[in-house]
Amino acid sequence: MTDSIILTGLRVNAHHGVYDFERENGQDFVIDVTVWLDLRTAAVSDDVSRTIHYGELANEVTVAAQHNPVDLIETVAERIAAVVLLHEAAERVQVTVHKPQAPIEVPFTDVAVRIERTRA
Repeated sequence: MTDSIILTGLRVNAHHGVYDFERENGQDFVIDVTVWLDLRTAAVSDDVSRTIHYGELANEVTVAAQHNPVDLIETVAERIAAVVLLHEAAERVQVTVHKPQAPIEVPFTDVAVRIERTRA
């Protein structure tokens, strides 16, 4: 599958993290999602119901990332992938969760996890 919808740089403030101060204070996470699907029918019909509405998808991803604090961004990425794959049109998804304020003692530009999942 070569067609895709790409959401880049979704910003979410959430309370994930191993440390108590991360859970208490919260921090920003940045999320990138690529979902592979067949866009031919949507393109020919010019009908949004034949695709995944990227505005609605962005909201769903944001809600999935904000709720139920967990220790690991790996868990957040899995949760987001599961939400995306609930869309019947979605065949495969790649999710990257960036943690730009990660509690690391050395200077860094980015920390992220990336997963890919396919419809079972």
